[in-house]
Amino acid sequence: MKKEKKGQHFIKKPYYEGGMNAMKIFIKQQLSYPEKAKAKKIEGTVYVRYTINYKGKVIDAKIISGIGYGCDEEAIRLVKLLEFNVPRNRNLKAVFHKNLQIHFRLPKEKEVKPVIPTSSLQYHYTLSPKIKNKEPEKKPSYTIVINS
Repeated sequence: MKKEKKGQHFIKKPYYEGGMNAMKIFIKQQLSYPEKAKAKKIEGTVYVRYTINYKGKVIDAKIISGIGYGCDEEAIRLVKLLEFNVPRNRNLKAVFHKNLQIHFRLPKEKEVKPVIPTSSLQYHYTLSPKIKNKEPEKKPSYTIVINS
């Protein structure tokens, strides 16, 4: 008979359904950039320490290092939206502490290219056929003009 494998840790830690990538996607979708920070063009990273109860809910969140202008409050709001899966821990009701970094980056503005009216476009192509003879005589060339 094979021995039953025991878990590596005595108390199993909570995890976000889908892993860290799913958490990043959730935060990116829920993040709303504060108007104060947009106006002042503030960017940076907010470090948050939060507490997860035995049910998987975030019950407390504190800013470790913030950037202000409403970004700290937005980071706390985002962290409190998170829900975790907590495996059974031998009927213990433990709380867990975790840290999270939330990056605030201003959306990049797209360059606006001027629109050229298509009626004034002309394309000029010059075609020169290859001549195998090395005669310095006249070389035929063709020009095609396309107006659209």
